[in-house]
Amino acid sequence: MEKFVSWNVNGIRAILRKDFMAFFDREDADVFGVQETKCQEGQVELDLPGYHQVWSYAEKKGYSGTAVFSKKEPLQVVRKVGLPVADEEGRVCACEFEGYWFVSVYSPNSQDRLQRLPIREEWDAHLTRFLDGLAKDKPVILCGDLNVAHKPIDIDDPEKNAGHAGFTDAERDDLTRLLDSGFVDTFRYLHPTEADVYTWWSYRERARRTNAGWRLDYFLVSDALKDKVAAASCLTQVMGSDHCPVTLTLDLSAPGRS
Repeated sequence: MEKFVSWNVNGIRAILRKDFMAFFDREDADVFGVQETKCQEGQVELDLPGYHQVWSYAEKKGYSGTAVFSKKEPLQVVRKVGLPVADEEGRVCACEFEGYWFVSVYSPNSQDRLQRLPIREEWDAHLTRFLDGLAKDKPVILCGDLNVAHKPIDIDDPEKNAGHAGFTDAERDDLTRLLDSGFVDTFRYLHPTEADVYTWWSYRERARRTNAGWRLDYFLVSDALKDKVAAASCLTQVMGSDHCPVTLTLDLSAPGRS
């Protein structure tokens, strides 16, 4: 079994002042993906014995950023994918391992009044092409804050939030296209009808108290890994960020799809 964890930490320096290290040690993940690190090179030093650290920084200080911490050293790392919003904002951190690619991403938010929706749609199309290219080499494990609730079951009040950033038809359709290109939403694969499970809650509305949330954080895997998915969960009780961690366990020794 191999265990994977992903968490939008909403600032790595801030969460280090909370219980991040205790959580990290307790989970003992083989690979740990992080999003929204909000730091530059040299601004934080993580003491992670037994782990290799790969960071993808945004050019803008205190903004965006992704990282991957892994017990095995990556065979290669990709941070630049040829799209300004990804490359300038540190939104992709892809690591190749012996049996798979592991990709930590932080999708752009379409923002109020959908100001950034065109950039978001360009990102979605480019990300799908990028992942499809990786998948031609070996299976892909994608984790991260995709900034979209895919289905009505993935959001607390779908009627109220219809058309808002993160729940537009365009964003939801883009995620459907990514899945249709050969990927599986691991949480929904194992829990197709489980409702009221979210990964993000607004600080402004104190939404976590009433569980008025959105499921924005995912583990997607290539179809070739579908039959190896042993567990997938949203750790809704873990605090420290406005997002909660999500986990995935793969039984890579299980027979795969032919």
